[in-house]
Amino acid sequence: MSDSKETTEPLQACRRSLKIIRHSRGARGFRLGLGPDFRPVKALLQLQRLLDANAFWARGRSMGDLKHMLRHSAVCVTAWTGNRLVGFGRATGDGVYRGTIWDLVVEGDFSGQGVGGAVVEALLASPALAGCERVYLMTTNSAGFYKKMGFAINQSQVLMIRDKSG
Repeated sequence: MSDSKETTEPLQACRRSLKIIRHSRGARGFRLGLGPDFRPVKALLQLQRLLDANAFWARGRSMGDLKHMLRHSAVCVTAWTGNRLVGFGRATGDGVYRGTIWDLVVEGDFSGQGVGGAVVEALLASPALAGCERVYLMTTNSAGFYKKMGFAINQSQVLMIRDKSG
């Protein structure tokens, strides 16, 4: 399968061996449960557990919804140590004007070790975002992390939400 670009990224801040995979549009192999080296590792189940355990805003997402989300993402990036999924992020974008980073999550015991930064860098280097004039993201409590990654709080725009639930 030519679904993804696998690279082993040496992280100065991360003492553990980490493999970063930038999946192509739709993340077909990942949706099929494949991990590093295209080995079956129940990747979707691992994603569901990663989200449930580490992202209050993403708890309870169903397998069907996760597959749909991945299918419609321009790029997904996963971080692995061995066959264990320890980081995830995805993005949508037109490749020219606007892109948005979504759902950045790092396993708790890997927090602060450079995993999130490696995922963000891989997302920003992807064709979906690399040429974009602006890349957006929203965060609840990680503004300091994103500032270190080169993002800035924008006072001239207003985040507006149309919440289906209420």
